Amino acid sequence: MRKPKKSLNRISDKTTLLLKFNYVSSFLSLAIGLICTYAFDIHGTIPYVFFFYSASNLLNVLAFRKHKNLMAMAIYTSIISFLGTVVITLYSGGINSPFIFVLGLVVLAGYISTRWFGTIYLYLIISTIVSIYLIDYVDFDFIENEVPENVRDLFSLISVLFSVYLLGGVFGKNLLSTHHRLYRSKARIEKSIDEKENLLREVHHRVKNNLQTVSSLLSLQARNTPNEQIKALVRSSQNRVTSMAMIHEMLYVRDNLSKIEFGSYVNELSQYLLRTVERNDQKIKVNLNIPETLLSIDTAIPLGLLINETVTNSIKYGFKDRNEGEIKIELEKRDQDCYILKISDDGLGFALDHDYKNYNTLGLRLIHNLARQLQGSIDRIPSKKGTKYKLVFQDITDQFNP
Repeated sequence: MRKPKKSLNRISDKTTLLLKFNYVSSFLSLAIGLICTYAFDIHGTIPYVFFFYSASNLLNVLAFRKHKNLMAMAIYTSIISFLGTVVITLYSGGINSPFIFVLGLVVLAGYISTRWFGTIYLYLIISTIVSIYLIDYVDFDFIENEVPENVRDLFSLISVLFSVYLLGGVFGKNLLSTHHRLYRSKARIEKSIDEKENLLREVHHRVKNNLQTVSSLLSLQARNTPNEQIKALVRSSQNRVTSMAMIHEMLYVRDNLSKIEFGSYVNELSQYLLRTVERNDQKIKVNLNIPETLLSIDTAIPLGLLINETVTNSIKYGFKDRNEGEIKIELEKRDQDCYILKISDDGLGFALDHDYKNYNTLGLRLIHNLARQLQGSIDRIPSKKGTKYKLVFQDITDQFNP
């Protein structure tokens, strides 16, 4: 199984940083060991530790070329860097030694392997610094400052330069390069997202235009037939198409390209249905009780079609012989993705002893099919006046399957 590109890039960055640290620290350790031996006249533990560190670290790099285990190389580098720094610090002045600052760099080397190893190393080094202070406080006789007093300032200078170069020339430079690379990558990703959002917005716009074209063709077809029953059927199909076109229109003009503000959508849809289905002599009100809710497009499309059917039925049949009426649409959130939608009217309604589920009409069959698509169920609430539906549904986040 191939590793993701992101993981491979991270491993490559760590490898490059650690190899550079090993090469630079080994070369500088060798150079400082020679300076301590021949220029500073130090012949005790300090130069031997520098030579040992330089040789063992280079052998560690050669071993990595064969086993390719980055963590093993990082852990070995951290251990020998820690031990070498502690010994040199103890034999060059203890807590007053300028070489103690190299321990801070060892912490960074520990974090190259893993975060947990770096965290352990951090607390280990803090404890070690405290221990070095206590050793100086107790004043053990067997640990003496091997740096001659006349070259201690020069040894301090070399120690500080060693620390600064490793921090800036290795860690700092690598981190800055990584930062610039991440910044460029972030810019490319943001540009790609903007392009995809514009493309998706254009897709919604074209889908809306195509659906409106279909709606116009249906309208022309309805006007060209003298059969009133066919006209009514065609207009019903036109309203269904328009209910879907509204969703794509809202996605096109709003910032959120994946979620529909359900309250605004139902308000627009209900007003459209009143304009197209309601008779001129009727005054039907639609009252909405919908909190601010964002639903996915895969939920909004079947839900909009379902509301279209129920509201249309209420206007056409519930208030058939009445000039006034009221339709209520309420939404309640039950759980994280579970909702309850209630649609009711004060119209004629069904007879209480009538099985509405066996009505062989396209509208009612469509209502129940849409409820199943929403992974829910719809029931009629018994009422002496009007019709009341209760729909329990899920917010569908997967691709819409008709």
